[in-house]
Parts: sequence; structure tokens; C-alpha cells
Amino acid sequence: MSLPPSGAPGKPPIRSIGVTSMVNAGAMSGSGNLMDFLDEPFPDVGTYEDFHTIDWLREKSRDTDRHRKITSKSKESIWEFIKSLLDAWSGWVVMLLIGLLAGTLAGVIDLAVDWMTDLKEGVCLSAFWYSHEQCCWTSNETTFEDRDKCPLWQKWSELLVNQSEGASAYILNYLMYILWALLFAFLAVSLVRVFAPYACGSGIPEIKTILSGFIIRGYLGKWTLLIKTVTLVLVVSSGLSLGKEGPLVHVACCCGNFFSSLFSKYSKNEGKRREVLSAAAAAGVSVAFGAPIGGVLFSLEEVSYYFPLKTLWRSFFAALVAAFTLRSINPFGNSRLVLFYVEYHTPWYMAELFPFILLGVFGGLWGTLFIRCNIAWCRRRKTTKLGKYPVLEVIAVTAITAIIAYPNPYTRRSTSELISELFNDCGALESSQLCDYINDPNMTRPVDDIPDRPAGVGVYTAMWQLALALIFKIVITIFTFGMKIPSGLFIPSMAVGAMAGRMVGIGVEQLAYHHHDWIIFRNWCRPGADCVTPGLYAMVGAAACLGGVTRMTVSLVVIMFELTGGLEYIVPLMAAAVTSKWVADAFGKEGIYEAHIHLNGYPFLDVKDEFTHRTLATDVMRPRRGEPPLSVLTQDSMTVEDVETLIKETDYNGFPVVVSRDSERLIGFAQRRELILAIKNARQRQEGIVSNSIMYFTEEPPELPANSPHPLKLRRVLNLSPFTVTDHTPMETVVDIFRKLGLRQCLVTRSGRLLGIITKKDVLRHMAQMANQDPESIMFN
Repeated sequence: MSLPPSGAPGKPPIRSIGVTSMVNAGAMSGSGNLMDFLDEPFPDVGTYEDFHTIDWLREKSRDTDRHRKITSKSKESIWEFIKSLLDAWSGWVVMLLIGLLAGTLAGVIDLAVDWMTDLKEGVCLSAFWYSHEQCCWTSNETTFEDRDKCPLWQKWSELLVNQSEGASAYILNYLMYILWALLFAFLAVSLVRVFAPYACGSGIPEIKTILSGFIIRGYLGKWTLLIKTVTLVLVVSSGLSLGKEGPLVHVACCCGNFFSSLFSKYSKNEGKRREVLSAAAAAGVSVAFGAPIGGVLFSLEEVSYYFPLKTLWRSFFAALVAAFTLRSINPFGNSRLVLFYVEYHTPWYMAELFPFILLGVFGGLWGTLFIRCNIAWCRRRKTTKLGKYPVLEVIAVTAITAIIAYPNPYTRRSTSELISELFNDCGALESSQLCDYINDPNMTRPVDDIPDRPAGVGVYTAMWQLALALIFKIVITIFTFGMKIPSGLFIPSMAVGAMAGRMVGIGVEQLAYHHHDWIIFRNWCRPGADCVTPGLYAMVGAAACLGGVTRMTVSLVVIMFELTGGLEYIVPLMAAAVTSKWVADAFGKEGIYEAHIHLNGYPFLDVKDEFTHRTLATDVMRPRRGEPPLSVLTQDSMTVEDVETLIKETDYNGFPVVVSRDSERLIGFAQRRELILAIKNARQRQEGIVSNSIMYFTEEPPELPANSPHPLKLRRVLNLSPFTVTDHTPMETVVDIFRKLGLRQCLVTRSGRLLGIITKKDVLRHMAQMANQDPESIMFN
């Protein structure tokens, strides 16, 4: 696809846009009785081309005009009043539909992933669509001690060769595990390549770019929604080091885009559509983590570009409906919204802030390492032959993952189950190796107040296995994220942090048990007391690593406390999250999503970045010295053929309109797309418009010879108030204006005379140049 260079996309007039063609009825003077044609807007006016940026000011103005018109009409009749009420409530209806569909899809994905993950290890004889847990809980022969074993659930070795133990059974189960993983991954990458190329990746970098005003047609389409939902189940079930939480934001935004297209209020206004997409992103995080409030804050902090108060309320409503829908489906069978919901019974102590902060340092270092290595690998993928074989890459990474993961019980299971086990506190009924402590036979305490005990053989074995799993996860996630399949980063990052945190927690617990007389333990960790909770360290580590990768802070803490259900642990989470961000920011300000935005060359002006260089608008505007003069239109001296030739020979997205080439005094700005549509429409619907017809943008037609063809008036496609700055305006101010107003371009003048133009792409290139980066990496308009 050939992409236009940095042109000058225009801001159409504030009032409703149409074309008024003037017919010259006076044969002698050329200025007789003139008549306006085409008062109604013609098709496609106001829409944008693919890979272009919307004009926020124009969209806001159009919506204000629409709302004013509806309000005035509502006083005319009861029917118009009812229509105004329907228009007012359409936003809440869209939010309701988004919440219902996003919650339903998330529930279906969770159930399907649970079943297909277990399918790699065995099958239920009574009903093949049952997962391992469902199969055994429905069996009458299951005992509480052996609740994971039942005759109805058979491993592949038992089913195929009737052996459950021994080397041959292990090898057969190993091979079946690898084959199922390869099959799921191959199906996923094939579906993405053939049916929906936009369904790959996490989707959050592109969602951020779209919400900033960029157009990527098809990225939120119905095919993308369908394929991403199906392939998300396949890739998570394959055992790859990725999660479904990030892609669920993309899925929810696809739902939002679909329902927006059903209401003209949103389908015909790109600015209003983005308000819906911001709320949909909140619903996506709500069902991903079971955290409605965290979802709203995530949309506000991390994803959205324009987030008015009205969008905040609607985001909250959409997240609420989505969470309620998911809770009604109850995919995990625990009456909770997430698989790893935990409750701790021990408070934290001030002395524990030191290991919590250390985990924050680890999270920041891991985030920096991951971002740099992953971006380097993705850049290599884009610039070498490796990128030409996405299917082979997915198959190779899946095979390596499955081969290494199977022998280790902490990498064999799904990542969500791993995090759940690492978060859990060790109760009397836990059968995990992590809870293999040496018990005191004289202990008579309540179940939820088990004192710290010396670690048994199982705990030490688990520590070695966790250390190996941690190294494996750190390495393999770098190569997995960014492949041509749906891939989320939240869960792998949390798993890395949870493993590190659990090991630190067990270390602190054993240190406190064996050295309770040390000064740091003496005041709060007496013998026989339950004073250290390793699961809490896992939770803090998970938050630290996720924060180090994404640079989230407020929304991250809220999501984590909504996961655990306890406000008591907010301070440890805050300490770890802030430390993680400080450490990561010391090595680079970009989070993983911003890094991928820059890698892909999307035109995204991050509001978090600061521009501190002392440059002026004249240093950035075009044309520069040695370049051809600026392509402009004159207000009343160019023919239709002249304009068509200019449009054909240039790729600019719009043209300034001046009084004449001599004076260069600015009149307005005309958008390329609307000029093309206006001329085409006038040629079809108005007689007398030929190539030699004079095109004018003034109220009155110019003086024309008697035999001249009918002129064409295009004043109503002209933006009479384009945004302008002077040539001595500091670029710091220009960048701030582009960010806060969402401009596509601004014109540079001196004493009313046009000097040049600055587009959003020019601003991005200048910022990249000032940061010693490649300015040509900005690919799109």
C-alpha cells in the first residue's frame, strides 16, 4: 500500500459541509443571476482516508452543530422530542451492548482455554468437552485427598497404550503435549494470516494510536473480532508464554466499533466513536482481570487520548456490565471474576517494605531488559528474512516452548494457574509442593492462622524448579511477544514477578523462622507466629514486573488490589509500583506499548513526553530552503483543470488558499479529499462545469469574459479559520497545541502572509530528530 507523504490534511469548516455550485446565467457579463446548488452534503464528505489522522476540532464542532439542531427540533413536536431522548440515551445503550458482548466473549474464551489446555494432557471419557477439574468433580468416585485423580479422566498414555506410569507413558504424554501445542499454534497463525492479519499482537499499541485520532480501517472490524477471539483461545491453550488480557482490550474495542456503526451519532463522527472505544477498552480490562475500577483507570491512564468526564461515567457503566456478565457466566467455578483471587490473613510489617522495594527494583530492571531485547528482536524480524516466515517462526517458538516446558511442572501448566498457585497462602488443605513444610504435631491453631514452619524437601525442590522456570520465562517471552498471533504481555510479566516474589517471600519466611531473635524480626515475628506471607511477596513482585514493562502506576495498583480483595496491601503494592517505574524510567521513558508504537512508525504524540528544545516554528515548517514553494490554491484565478492537475501531481492532504500568488495572504484551507469529491459531484450534477471553469472560494464570482464557461463556487468546502502560528512561535508551544487540540496541521504566517505549514508528521519527525532518532521512522500521515 502506498502511503502519502506528509501533506497538509485540512480542517473543514465548522458548519455543515456541502458544495454550492454557481451557475453563470448572464451570458454577457458572466455575473448575472447566480443560483446555489447542492445544499445537502454529498456522500463521503467528512470521512477520512485510511492511515490518516482525524481533525478533533472539526469533529467536536460537527457534533455540537448536530446536538444544537436536535435540541431546536425537539421543541417542534412530540416525535422530535422522543428522537432527542433516543439520541441522548444511545450512548448508554451502546455501553450496555458492549459490556454484555465483551463479558460473554471473555467467559467463552476462559471456558474454552480451560478445556483445551487440559486437552494436551488427557481427555474426559464421560464428556470430552469437560476440563480435568469439571470431569473429576462430576465423578462419584473422586475422593477429597485425590481430587485431581478420577477414573473418568485419562491421560493420553492410559487411553492409547493403557499405561499410566513408566518411561513409555511419560514419553507418549510428552509427545502428545508437543503435538497438541503445535496444532493449536499452527491453526492460530494460519487463521490470522489468511483471514485477519490485524488480529495479531496485543493490539494495545494500535488501540492507543487509534484513540489518538489515527484511522486504521479493518483493525476493529468484524473479521478481526471473530478471528482474534478464536485464535486467542488457540494460542493460550498452546502453552506459549503469552496472555489473553491485553488482546481482550482489542476484542472489547472491536465490540465497541461494531455497536458504534449501528448508531449514526457515532458512525458519522470519528471523535464520538473514540469516546466509545475508550469506554470499550475499560470493559476489556474489566473482564480480563475482573477489575471494573482498574479497567476505567487503565483506559484513563494508559490508553485514552481524549477522556472527558462523560466518557468516565460511561466507561464505568460499560466495565460494570461487562464484569456482571462475566460473573454470571462464572467461568472459573469459584464465584469470582478471576482465577487467582486470594485472601491473606496476616498483616504486613514495616520491615517488609525493604524486600518489597527490592522487588520493585527487580521489576524495573526486568522491564528495561525486556523492552530493549524485545524491540531489538522485533526490529530484526522486520528487517531480515525472518519476517517472511511468520508461520515457521511461530511453529519453532512453540516447539521450543513445549519441549522445555513439559518437564517442569511450573511451566507445563497454564500461566494463569501458575500465578494462582504462587499467590495462594499455604493453608492446611493445600497440596502444592510450595506448601510442603515440616508440621508441628502439637499445633492446635485455627486453619487460617498456621504459624511459620521450617521448609520441607518439597519447598526446596519447588525453589529450584521456580528458578529454572523464571529464567525460561524471561528468555522465551522476549521471542514470543510480537509474533503474528494474538499475544498479551500482562500475564507473562506477572508470572515472572510472581516467581521472583515467591522465592523472595520463602527466603524471608525461613530467615524469620530460623533467626527470629534478630533485631529486625524481634518485634513482629515471634516463634509460633504467622508473620510472613510468601504469597503476598508473589503479588507484589507481579505488580512490580508488570509496572516495569508497561509503566502503569495508579491503575496497576487498583487492578492488583481488586484481584486480591484487600485494601490492606495497597502500600506494599504502591511502593513496588513506584520503585519499578523509577528504576525503569532511569533507563528509558518508554513503556513496551510506546516502544512498539515507535517501532511501527505510528503517528502518536505521547502526552507524557516533554519537549524542552529551543527551536521555533520556522525551523520545522515546510517548505525549507532549497525545496519547491508551497503548493497553494488562489481564491478566484484557478481553473478546475489547474486544481485537478495539482491534486494529481502531489500527494498532499490539503492546500492553503491565498488571495493571489503575489500577496500570499491567507484565506483558508481546503482538504484534498473534499476537493476531489466536490469537483466530481459538480461535474455529474451541474451542467456547464468543464475543465476551463474558474474555481473560486469567494462570496462573489470573479469578473469573467462573456464567453467563459460557468464558474464553480467551492467556498463551503473551505475552512475559513485554519489554525495558524507565527514563524517565531516556540516549538514547545506548537507541540503542546498539537497534543491538546489534536491538530492535523497548522499554518505558519507572518503579518497575515503565508510562509509554510507544519503537519503532525513534521512535529513527530522533529521530535525524533531532537532525540537523536531516525526521523524517517514515522511512516504514516
